[in-house]
Amino acid sequence: MLISTTQYASAFSLQRLDVQRGSQQLQDLAILDARPLAQYQQGHIAGAHSLSWEDYTRPDSDGVNYRIAPQDELTKALGHMGISETSAVLIYGDADTSWGGEGWAAWLLAWLGHQGPVYILDGGVQAWQSAQLPLVTTVTPATEVTYQASVQPQLQISAAEIDARKDHITLVDTRNYWMEWLPGHLPNAIHLDWKELYQGEDNRAIDAQAFKSLLKKKGIDLSKPVVYYCTGGIRSGYAWMVHELAGLPSAINFEGGTEEWNTFKKQP
Repeated sequence: MLISTTQYASAFSLQRLDVQRGSQQLQDLAILDARPLAQYQQGHIAGAHSLSWEDYTRPDSDGVNYRIAPQDELTKALGHMGISETSAVLIYGDADTSWGGEGWAAWLLAWLGHQGPVYILDGGVQAWQSAQLPLVTTVTPATEVTYQASVQPQLQISAAEIDARKDHITLVDTRNYWMEWLPGHLPNAIHLDWKELYQGEDNRAIDAQAFKSLLKKKGIDLSKPVVYYCTGGIRSGYAWMVHELAGLPSAINFEGGTEEWNTFKKQP
């Protein structure tokens, strides 16, 4: 069953795909495993390629950690995996070891202007294994293609823009309450721990109704653009994904997170 589709002017389409249908359509999909490489190597869905945020983020020239790799590096990597901008892509993770990396991967494709449909495997690798479907350790070679990006800048925001637009956006902090939020957070931000966005043994992303109820409970104003942030755009990428699957107006992932914000505030 396919549910909760949302689309941009860029033609990006994000949908859930359940395990049963996903297992029947593997041959028609490019598959991305968003868990850490070590998890991928221990066992992955046949045909999947590793796309962990750990391998595609690094410190930038200002020393800000977890910044997304250069666009040409990303498109080259996707092309090497046999993925073009029009490919149908299935992303899965575990909402655990990857810190929600499946959401970051979905946001990455949206930011690159992906034109083909993008599916999130509902329940991730846990649901796959619960259905007694196999994992493999072999890597399937792909025929290299060209990935033509059409970057969507509206899906990203800088610390300077947040500072300038602070009265016109809704900031949502997705980090841990006790260890991260209380010691310090962005001005006017609302706290929503990303771990509230999945549930059950499969770490399944909550559905649209539950998500909207949670936003209302937290007092998150949807009349202004919603900007999710964490330390470096990974957990907030997961929140972005759940927001998109809920069919709400497109949100923004502050990919630089508190790492960029803290550097920005130290500038004279």
